[in-house]
Amino acid sequence: MKYMLIMRAEDSAVEASKSMDFEEIINAMGAYNESMMKAGVLLAGEGLADPEEGFAVDFQAEEPIVTDGPYGETHELFNGFWIIQVSSKEEAIEWAKRAPLGPGTKLEVRRVNEMEDFGDYADNEYIQKEVQWRKELGTE
Repeated sequence: MKYMLIMRAEDSAVEASKSMDFEEIINAMGAYNESMMKAGVLLAGEGLADPEEGFAVDFQAEEPIVTDGPYGETHELFNGFWIIQVSSKEEAIEWAKRAPLGPGTKLEVRRVNEMEDFGDYADNEYIQKEVQWRKELGTE
């Protein structure tokens, strides 16, 4: 089972991180990532640039509307993510609980759909193409 761990931080956590030693933050995250690598569960993970460098595309109108960052409330934004492959929801919970995060931060953990989740649509042309694309990309 694959799970995405989505890191979110409130304003208080963002402010608190400014007074922390950045090398300590890097070391804590690095050790966490390394533990997941050694356990064979980490598939991907990235930290994200500040929202000021991003943008949102809203599809509410007939023509999509692009809004430069920052956008939305801080708690609506995410700062980074990990994708892990584990044997159960309980194992995903255990890995999420080990993240080196503090007050004002949280992880939203979501299961990533697998091909089996498409059931009756497994023979759909694009489902089959995605299977092939994953093989070509080496992400299968």
